[in-house]
Amino acid sequence: MTDANTRPPRDAFGYLCPLDTRWSDNDLYGHVNNVTYYSYFDSTINRYLIEQGGLDIHQGDVIAYVVSSGCEYFEAAAYPESLAVGMRVDKLGNSSVRYGLAVFGAEGAAKALGHVVHVFVNRESGRPVPIPEPLRKALEKLA
Repeated sequence: MTDANTRPPRDAFGYLCPLDTRWSDNDLYGHVNNVTYYSYFDSTINRYLIEQGGLDIHQGDVIAYVVSSGCEYFEAAAYPESLAVGMRVDKLGNSSVRYGLAVFGAEGAAKALGHVVHVFVNRESGRPVPIPEPLRKALEKLA
């Protein structure tokens, strides 16, 4: 556990995605299961890439693979809580990006802090390619 004083505030993230927990998100212990946070991160990233960067997940030549991820948990969330996922770009490379992500409740500092690394690849070959310009411009806004 990280000290509450090191948990990032909402304003450390350039994009906030509202998210309602679902009944199925809770585990036997009565809180959102740890693996569900990764689903929240994935949904937030892809929503941003589709809406702001024009990513075509169905027919585009370029797609993104997750090659690394991690999360620290500070405070439990539980259904029926409304959350927000904050997203920023911590590092923007030629074909890869490292996102910083955080899960927030209605108020206060982050309940969880995570990261995801995407590598952009050609859909057919699976080989890395430069991040397409519309996506790069959208990502630069969060860097």
